[in-house]
Amino acid sequence: MNIQKNIAVVCIALLGLAPQLGHAQVSAINAKTVTGGDLVGRWDLTVTEDGKERASWLEIEISGFKTLVGRFVASGGSARPVSKIILENNKFTFTIPPQWEREEKDMVFEGEPAGEGIKGVIHASNGKDYPFTGVKAPLLNENKKIVWGKPIKLFNGKDLTGWEQDGKKQQWFVKDGELISPESGSNIITKEKFRDFKLHIEFKLKPKSNSGVYLRGRYETQVIDNPEGAHPNSHLFGGIYGFLVPSEMPALGPDKWQSFDITLIGRMVTVVANGKTVISNQEIPGITGGALDSKEGEPGPIYLQGDHGPVSYRNIVLTPAL
Repeated sequence: MNIQKNIAVVCIALLGLAPQLGHAQVSAINAKTVTGGDLVGRWDLTVTEDGKERASWLEIEISGFKTLVGRFVASGGSARPVSKIILENNKFTFTIPPQWEREEKDMVFEGEPAGEGIKGVIHASNGKDYPFTGVKAPLLNENKKIVWGKPIKLFNGKDLTGWEQDGKKQQWFVKDGELISPESGSNIITKEKFRDFKLHIEFKLKPKSNSGVYLRGRYETQVIDNPEGAHPNSHLFGGIYGFLVPSEMPALGPDKWQSFDITLIGRMVTVVANGKTVISNQEIPGITGGALDSKEGEPGPIYLQGDHGPVSYRNIVLTPAL
């Protein structure tokens, strides 16, 4: 019996059972029977773009009895909703409109199971085709007692020891105890990698500038000079970009020193911005746009975004979990 007939039989059966089953039970049956458990879940993707490996992410869920929906993060930008994923002959596809792409053409994503992972091609809005592979994202739900180690000064206030820049325009420099990016250019990344930690970091922005603090090099905490009176959202001050919305935005404005105190354990993050807890022990679903890689199960560096305008950092101290 082919996939379409299987889905039809399963849906008829579920319609008869629906009054007797709770929502969670029906969803569990759907995941097992309609998709075979092969596609539903979160996927860490590696996309080859013009010969370079870039990080991406996909989440597939079941809506109702059989409709597949999801979220997708490209190599740049933020998580965007996927309204419908079509499954046919053991292959799946979806189409989404441009986000930060300048072209008007929709992106088309085509994939299929490949062993324990998935593979396929992204037909990008710019007309290019980018092949990808994907593996199931790890849960990262370690249940262990946290013991904190000795705090580490990631920035010594004197020079760029322990850091490296990732592009040709290496504009970062140190002056008066500040780590300064005077204009858009390279991002800057710690040479050391970390798993679970507490991070204290202070920053100052020029008007309308923005930056970001990437945790493990994969999850961006947004640093931005918010528009005055802006309502909290995941793309503004203190948000986990595209995923987690801060409860409030206690931003102080441009040309003032501000601070984040961030705790990351597995996928669970707490963000204290300028002394106020704006995200409290919430799960980060997956990588954000601009991630260095999609290897979520591995330690990663701290990286600071330097390609979105002038920014300064200081007093960068990380306390690792042992």
